[in-house]
Amino acid sequence: MLKYIIRRLLMMIPMLILISLVSFFLIELPPGDFMTQQITNWELSGLQVSQQEIDSMIRRFGLDQPLHIRYITWLRRLIVDQDLGISFEYSRPVMELIKERLPATMILVTISMIVSWVVAIPAGIYSATHQYSILDYAFTFFGFIGMGSPGFLVAMILAWISIRYFHFSPIGLMSMDYVGKAWDLAKFIDVMKHVWFPILVMSLSGTGGLMRTMRNNLLDELGKQYVMTARAKGVPFGKLLLKYPVRLALNPVIVGTAGILPQLFAGGGLIAIVLGLDTIGPLLLMAVQAQDMYVAGSILTILGALIMLGNFLSDLVLAAVDPRVRLGAGVVR
Repeated sequence: MLKYIIRRLLMMIPMLILISLVSFFLIELPPGDFMTQQITNWELSGLQVSQQEIDSMIRRFGLDQPLHIRYITWLRRLIVDQDLGISFEYSRPVMELIKERLPATMILVTISMIVSWVVAIPAGIYSATHQYSILDYAFTFFGFIGMGSPGFLVAMILAWISIRYFHFSPIGLMSMDYVGKAWDLAKFIDVMKHVWFPILVMSLSGTGGLMRTMRNNLLDELGKQYVMTARAKGVPFGKLLLKYPVRLALNPVIVGTAGILPQLFAGGGLIAIVLGLDTIGPLLLMAVQAQDMYVAGSILTILGALIMLGNFLSDLVLAAVDPRVRLGAGVVR
């Protein structure tokens, strides 16, 4: 088991370097660079900037150097100093920008995922054990609605309904009156009034997909021979259900946890933009649009690392809970 872990961790190093390399080159594919965007914005706003000032900014940002030199410099600073560089757009360290937005992102996504699991797994179990019942049809209907509806569109519709009919704006994590103020009971209550809305929207799609996965896999397990044999021997259905079929039907759910870490880091990008949330998703989108290469490249590299780490952890959990995986892969304790 230890050799397996070490081998998987070592394989992540070249993959991570490749991901960072591809991320940086993809950001540079559009014509121009950050300064090109800035000069265009200055011209549209009527601001006159001398060529000397432009050349000075280009040298300060290092845009006068070839892309591969900038990438090697960034990679060296990351490995040696744990420094992700300076944002062109904000003129601040990238690490600071990420740290500011990371707590809200992780809290929202974590609670949304917990809500999805708490709702979807029992609903999937009920649908599988009460196939073609009224509630099964209802859960299936809402599951397809959740899976097929874009999150940002649901956010826009629900926000309009809330403002139009309930005279409450769910935009942001708090009212404007409390932005920048110290925490007190009134601010906490106001945040609680707002935070449920993005959690509801972000958990909708995950709940629908997870419920359908749980239902379909449990139906497969309930039709297998070992379930029929156990029931023929008089094993109570409730005890049998939770001990074997449900446990095996949860395997795809465990595999799906590989996507938790990148979602915790990035959150729902388009949903966050619609709802005005200061999470990492909007930061990534704005960085790509502005060709702020250090912000966008750093976030994409971290997302790639978290995807690999999530796959690695889900494989370990799956091997721990399912003996078939351990024996089939030749992994021993």
